[in-house]
Amino acid sequence: MKGIVFEGTQKLAVRDLPIPTVKEGWVLIKVSHAGICGSDMTIYFGKHPRAKAPLVLGHEFSGYIASWHPTLPEGTLVTVYPYLSCGECDICESGGRNACITLKLIGIDLDGGMAEYVLVPFGSVYKAPENISPKLTAFIEPIGISVHSMRHGGYRPGDRVVVFGAGSIGLAVALTVRQYGANNLIIFEPNPVRLEVAKSLGFDALPFGPDAVNEIYNRTGGGADCVFDCAGHQSVIDVLPDAVRINGKIILVAGYKNPPQMNFQKGMMREFAIQFVRNCTRRDFEIACALTGREPGYEKLVNYALPVEEAQKGFDLLSAPSDAVKVMFAFE
Repeated sequence: MKGIVFEGTQKLAVRDLPIPTVKEGWVLIKVSHAGICGSDMTIYFGKHPRAKAPLVLGHEFSGYIASWHPTLPEGTLVTVYPYLSCGECDICESGGRNACITLKLIGIDLDGGMAEYVLVPFGSVYKAPENISPKLTAFIEPIGISVHSMRHGGYRPGDRVVVFGAGSIGLAVALTVRQYGANNLIIFEPNPVRLEVAKSLGFDALPFGPDAVNEIYNRTGGGADCVFDCAGHQSVIDVLPDAVRINGKIILVAGYKNPPQMNFQKGMMREFAIQFVRNCTRRDFEIACALTGREPGYEKLVNYALPVEEAQKGFDLLSAPSDAVKVMFAFE
């Protein structure tokens, strides 16, 4: 089978690999589509603390059941919940399996979905919602991140919302909270192509710049109730304390490659809360499956579906400013 293998910092190769051998409690998936995530880019640039070469990348993917499964027949289109928790630590027992002390991820700690076949535990597969494409099915995990950001972040229907960053996660967050009543919502994004994508989805989308806080105040009357940082850049951190209203919430969704600095004195004066989010829970994932069939905007975010032979092009698109929002590889 063909697979996209991380072989070292900024080194990728498309290799012929053996099809994984099925083992007890695991099922073989014939992969349809696999997306590039921000964490895949972190691995590619040699910044991930756990991922080690050689490694088949990919934890956002869809495919078809290709060996025996206790509840799903062969040929069923599925998506995969890629987080492998121990189920026994204090965190898992309190409901936080997405942040298990020994958490492992398919595509980071073991070979992932950027290959023609991948092996996953029985309990990690979820049947795709009816009438959605295999490409959109591969995007359910990022939608799960947006659901977790909303629920864990403390968003309440009707809250005034600002989203920084119109990448795939930022736009997924915006689409998700809009489904739950966020009608006063602003997106800031410096990339003009992504800005147009946000506008095409019906959002009030503005270029990020020095006037961002003034724009927020003009549209919200004192700052946003919930501010989602989906950009992961120091320039955004600099304005977050002023973008959120007194007693509001800042939800940090993006991963930061370098530790940022924030003006905590403003936090004390404005009493805003900061909530970090990590991965998504199984309940978030189930909600994401249901949302996927109701919101056609999610599929518009996947604007590249490349053949596996163009693996390097896919990563190059996300290594520098481009028109890419979500890049996937098609294995069908």
